[in-house]
Amino acid sequence: MKYEWLDEYCLSKDGALRDYKTEWEATRYLIGDKMFAMQGEDKNKKEIITLKCEPSFGSFLREEYQHVVPGYYMNKIHWNSVYLDGDVPDNILKQMINMSYELVFKSLSKKVQKEIAGGNKNS
Repeated sequence: MKYEWLDEYCLSKDGALRDYKTEWEATRYLIGDKMFAMQGEDKNKKEIITLKCEPSFGSFLREEYQHVVPGYYMNKIHWNSVYLDGDVPDNILKQMINMSYELVFKSLSKKVQKEIAGGNKNS
């Protein structure tokens, strides 16, 4: 995997937790019990990370980068998968992670958002 910083970057987000979902054989990154990223493999055993994305931006990324594809086993409109042996620049992948985190954060209840924003990092 060329993006060695992924795990640390995902966990640096306020309130982010990591777990492993055995039946999916994937590491999930969660905020408030909702997933914002999932790292695993596709059916060909190629490493991917799957991220939530604003639909028009996701469409743009899929046109721009051959290693960004519709979300593997996810809603293809709102999720994209990035092959981790691909050509997506670090800054673009970080932007995708940031967007995914923000979209999921905004979907949380105001109470949970306030708890996370109030400094309960990784709790």
